[in-house]
Amino acid sequence: MASIKIECVAKENCKIGESPVWDAKENSLLFVDITGRKVCKWSSLTQQVQAIPVDAPVSSVALRKSGDYVITLGTRFAALKWKDQLVTTIAHVDKDKPNNRFNDGKVDPAGRYFAGTMAEEIRPAVLERHQGSLYTLLADHSVVKHFDRVDISNGLDWSLDHKTFFYIDSLSYSVDAFDYDLQTGKIGNRRSMYKLEKEESIPDGMCIDTEGKLWVACYDGGRVIRLDPETGKRLQTVKLPVDKTTSCCFGGKDYSEMYVTSASEGMDKDWLSRQPQAGGVFKITGLGVKGIPPYPFAG
Repeated sequence: MASIKIECVAKENCKIGESPVWDAKENSLLFVDITGRKVCKWSSLTQQVQAIPVDAPVSSVALRKSGDYVITLGTRFAALKWKDQLVTTIAHVDKDKPNNRFNDGKVDPAGRYFAGTMAEEIRPAVLERHQGSLYTLLADHSVVKHFDRVDISNGLDWSLDHKTFFYIDSLSYSVDAFDYDLQTGKIGNRRSMYKLEKEESIPDGMCIDTEGKLWVACYDGGRVIRLDPETGKRLQTVKLPVDKTTSCCFGGKDYSEMYVTSASEGMDKDWLSRQPQAGGVFKITGLGVKGIPPYPFAG
C-alpha cells in the first residue's frame, strides 16, 4: 500500500463547503460554500481559489455539456456562466415551502441533474424533519419529483453498470440503494446498504471509484469511509484533521487524487483553534484507487 498523504489545498474556511467536482478542462476543482453563498474554483496549476458570490444558499455545482456549469441555488436549478458571473434560473421547486433549500446534487450517466431539498437548519443537522424531496432536472429543463418526506437530502452516485442508484438521507444514518433505469431515469426498490457506526456519525456526500466501491464523507465523524455495495461492509477508513467532513470526489489528471470538502459552521472558538483548517478543502493521495470523471448536465 502506498502511504496516504493528506494536505489542505484550499484554506477557504468555508461555512459549509460541499459538492466538490473536478473540471478536467480547467485542471480545477469546483465546490460551493452553501451558507457562505459562493461557488468556488480551485486551480491545481496556480493553487489559487476564485469565488463567485450568489444571492441564496448554493448547495451543489455540476459541469454542463454546452460549457460552464449548473448549480442548485435556494430552491432553484440555475445556470452559471463563470466568466460573466451570470446566474439564470432554469426551474423552481418546493414553491410551497419557503423555508426549504436544495442540498446535495449530482448528474447521472445520462446527463440528468439529480438534487434533493431539505428545511433550513436551525443549527447544524437540527431542522424541521421530513420537509425535503428528491428531484431530477431533465435536459429539456422539466423537473421530475421522485419522493418526499426527506430530512437532509445528501450524497448520491450511480454504480458502474448504471443499474443502481445510491443515495443518502443523512438523518437515517444509512446509505441506501435503488434499482435504477438509465433509459428513463426512474428509481425504485429502495433498501439500506450500510448503516453508519456511532463514531462515523452522519453520512454526507459520496462518490464511487473505478472498482465500484463507494466513498462516504462522515459529517462530525472527521473521516471518509470506503464501502463495498455488494457486501454492505466497510473496507477502509481515512481520518482527516477536521471533524466536519462534508463530501468527496476524485480528481487530478488521472482521477487518482481524492478531494474532500469540510465545514466550520457551528464550531466555537475553542473547537476552531484546535482545527484551524475547518472549512478547507483537502487532497488525499496514495489511496491506490481512482475515480471516474463526473457526468455533465445534458441540457
